[in-house]
Amino acid sequence: MESHLTILLPIAAVWLAAGVVADGLPRLRNTRMLRRRTGWLLVLSFIGMALTAAVVGGGLLSAGTAPVDRAAAGLTLAAGPALVAMVCSLRRIRRLRAGAGAFANAPGTPAPHGLRAAAAHPLVGLPLQVTALATVPAVIEAVGTDLSANPGVTGPAITVGALAVIAIGVRHALRHSRFAERAQPAVPRSARTTGPLHV
Repeated sequence: MESHLTILLPIAAVWLAAGVVADGLPRLRNTRMLRRRTGWLLVLSFIGMALTAAVVGGGLLSAGTAPVDRAAAGLTLAAGPALVAMVCSLRRIRRLRAGAGAFANAPGTPAPHGLRAAAAHPLVGLPLQVTALATVPAVIEAVGTDLSANPGVTGPAITVGALAVIAIGVRHALRHSRFAERAQPAVPRSARTTGPLHV
């Protein structure tokens, strides 16, 4: 096993776990479970960001071909989505956890559609999942397959990655809109329009 692969595998595993947990948030029907899972998601996100920043920073400070340099070079693609996750996702996850924590005195309360819509917002799960997806090329290259060496492979790989990001974003947007529509209060119908006309 390559030495820089031992650095990349834990980072990829943490981001993958964060993406899986974020994807399951809207399916939770209990406020207690929603609060617990958002706590896990915060921990995983902080660990992933700390590990990514440490490796990228170590690669910038170290000049040479050390394992940390090769790992940092592989994580350059994931640095952008990780930064978006730090700026956008963490704030929304904290607000979501605080909203679920408002039901702490009634832990068996079903999760409202408003909270589930907030959990399905694209800025909650999409940056985490894109970061996990961006670590895959680094892991593949660390295993020994150089995707950039063969132009016939690089183009399709970029296309597949872009399509995967678009599909994930569309899926989050559709789920968010569905829960947001359910969270809207019912519009009361006017009694005057339902009755017969009076002259």
